[in-house]
Amino acid sequence: MEEKHALLAFAALSQSTRLAVFRLLMAHEPEGLPAGEVARSLDVPQNTLSTHLAVLTRADLIAAERRSRSIIYRARTESVAALADFLLRDCCGGNPLVCTELTTMVPSTCSTARRSREEIPHG
Repeated sequence: MEEKHALLAFAALSQSTRLAVFRLLMAHEPEGLPAGEVARSLDVPQNTLSTHLAVLTRADLIAAERRSRSIIYRARTESVAALADFLLRDCCGGNPLVCTELTTMVPSTCSTARRSREEIPHG
């Protein structure tokens, strides 16, 4: 990831509603959510949400896909991975032993979140 793309992503996430939208979509990977459900979940007006979704899309943090008559928004996990890689690229002067905790945190966080979501009944 280039610095200009990282800055675009950080700028998109530096606003509280956009950060909440992004985190909600990450929590609903890989299924995604329709825009209306995102708006209801976060109590954000549809027109305001549209603006936030556009900013996150331009930053390549989310993507929209049409399913029948709905538009489903999903987090772009590959962009999240690229952003994490950008942040950690020069970590610890290139000594991977020093960064072990950082590099092992992401997989364990994802598996813990997935396990927690599977335990919650979907209704």
